[in-house]
Amino acid sequence: MDPLAAHRRLRAISGHLLPLQPSDPQQLAASATAGEFVLGQGYSVVLPEKLQSGKWNVYRSARSPLRLVDRSPEHPDLGTLHENFEYAVDTFRDYKYLGTRLRPDGTVGEYKWTTYGEAGISRSAIGSGLISRGIPRGAFIGLYFINRPEWIIVDHACSAFSYVSVPLYDTLGPDAVSYIVNHATIEVIFCEPQTLSILLSFLSKIPSLRLIVVVGGVDENIPSVHSTTGVEIITYSKLHDQGHSNLQPFRPPKPEDIATICYTSGTTGTPKKFFDNVFQGAVLTHANMVANVAGSSLSIRFYPSDVYISYLPLAHIYERSNQIALTHFGVAVGFYQGDNLKLMDDMAVLRPTLFASVPRLYNRIYAGIMNAVKQSGGLRQRLFNTAYNAKMQAISNGKSPSPMWDKLVFNKIKEKLGGRVRFMSSGASPLSPDVMEFLKVCFGGRVMEGYGMTETSCVITTMDEGDNLTGHVGSPNPACEIKLVDVPEMNYTSDDQPYPRGEICVRGPIIFQGYYKDDVQTKEVIDDDGWFHTGDIGLWLPGGRLKIIDRKKNIFKLAQGEYIAPEKIENVYAKCQFVAQCFVYGDSFNSCLVAIVAVEPEVLRAWAASEGIKYENLRDLCADPRARAAVLADMDSVGKQAQLRGFEFVKAVTLVLEPFTMENGLLTPTFKVKRPQAKAYFAKAIADMYAELSASDPSPL
Repeated sequence: MDPLAAHRRLRAISGHLLPLQPSDPQQLAASATAGEFVLGQGYSVVLPEKLQSGKWNVYRSARSPLRLVDRSPEHPDLGTLHENFEYAVDTFRDYKYLGTRLRPDGTVGEYKWTTYGEAGISRSAIGSGLISRGIPRGAFIGLYFINRPEWIIVDHACSAFSYVSVPLYDTLGPDAVSYIVNHATIEVIFCEPQTLSILLSFLSKIPSLRLIVVVGGVDENIPSVHSTTGVEIITYSKLHDQGHSNLQPFRPPKPEDIATICYTSGTTGTPKKFFDNVFQGAVLTHANMVANVAGSSLSIRFYPSDVYISYLPLAHIYERSNQIALTHFGVAVGFYQGDNLKLMDDMAVLRPTLFASVPRLYNRIYAGIMNAVKQSGGLRQRLFNTAYNAKMQAISNGKSPSPMWDKLVFNKIKEKLGGRVRFMSSGASPLSPDVMEFLKVCFGGRVMEGYGMTETSCVITTMDEGDNLTGHVGSPNPACEIKLVDVPEMNYTSDDQPYPRGEICVRGPIIFQGYYKDDVQTKEVIDDDGWFHTGDIGLWLPGGRLKIIDRKKNIFKLAQGEYIAPEKIENVYAKCQFVAQCFVYGDSFNSCLVAIVAVEPEVLRAWAASEGIKYENLRDLCADPRARAAVLADMDSVGKQAQLRGFEFVKAVTLVLEPFTMENGLLTPTFKVKRPQAKAYFAKAIADMYAELSASDPSPL
């Protein structure tokens, strides 16, 4: 690129942006004029961390290389979540905003909607109600219930009146909830009748709590508590009415004020030290949240005509960030019933245009449809394969596929998600390339994978529009910069060829303020130069795309010295028709891998019927050696297609009926396996598999 053109390009795409740190923007502009910018990367631009170092290893989005985005270039006056919602209320006052199928009596019907203007009024009423109850500015407010309109309204009230929201997963048990309530000194908790009983069971252990607000509760059914507890229990509707009759002026926050504390539920630690190692409160300001959405929204455009279904936990940063962006664009948000098994039914009624999910669900959609195609056989299977290949080839070549294929094949598949989805996103863990291609072909529209963390206010990278390469998580969010740091003990360095590799480190206005009341852990992850160390291992692909390849903590060595990344292998096996969930295990005392497989019951039943196998119940069938052999053979077949290396193949499986869930402590809220917990939970099965392998082959090496 011509140096002068490079300079003009850089200047032209700089909007309301933050300056480089610690380098001088004028010096960098001069470097650009001198032709020193590495602009051939495509989606990313490479800069030096410090001009004096001479090492160009910091990647930024090509959309804003000179400065980091901290606010929307179109709306630079919106610096807090309160201002973002006020803008939405003023702009989209009479548009649909929050919808639900659940009627007050608990039955299900068509979606009923609250407008942006009506939600704004309710937000003011709830905030005013809290003030009337003497809840001081800056108080911590817990949200302990599943996704529903009131969750969003309470969160808006917290923003408008300078309260700090603290989401609590509705699946958390008494010990976890009491820990978080005490750690954050929460004064008010909004809950549902289902979670109220849990709170009442340990009320004496959470002395900071002053008020419990029951969402969906009826005044006559609200229990009374002893006056010595100092806790009052009222219904949401009563608090709303009291606040509405005595509205108070907003107490708007500053951008640097804390907006929320998100307690992350990680996959490290041991069950006995669960709270010490797993729950950490990430402190996020209004500026953090606004910057993240402002940056990630530069390449994504939503409209008031769009409809989104909310079912991913609002307590998680992925869904929380989605909601901030949806509000800014005036999107209608419909909520699921609260039962994942009824999600497809909700989607058929709502017919969303936007759909966010995680690989676990996309893998199940993929496996279900591909197995149905395989079983259809004959002409139907050949027609699907012809249509699939033709459409995939057109997409890969950047061309528009023939609409004939949708009419003949794919429109019926699209109906499974309501028939109107035009945008799909995936986060929380890696999505395999073939599943990504499948979604593009079968559902059309834009399919985007991203990468992020709670500590970065969500999005770190996203795939760029028009990028047809799969197997990566895209380029940097314009609100941050990324570098890879050497991990010599794992043989990863930023000088690796052909692709630089290392631990992913992130810096910019999206980085959290630290872990609440935990300076030691904060200093472990944020270094003196402001870089947040993610613990993930990445590499830079051509075009400045980031690929996640490993995890510093979630790896182990086999006895022969081979390193294993189990999550990668589990994502491969997730495509097996028998596999609903999979936990792959190995250690340095053994030379091969074993797996616990939570089976798909219907697939297992169908297999047994086709083989003429009789059984008393599914539990007995899971223990049948023939069933285990069939599942292992299917896993081997899928592993070969994915080109797993020899030592990455599982050599023995145990089949279980009980799924991995948050309730049994085996899953995080983003559906990642809690590895130490799973190891302890299945310890006997793991030991039995290794004993069986040793007996059949005393020298597996």
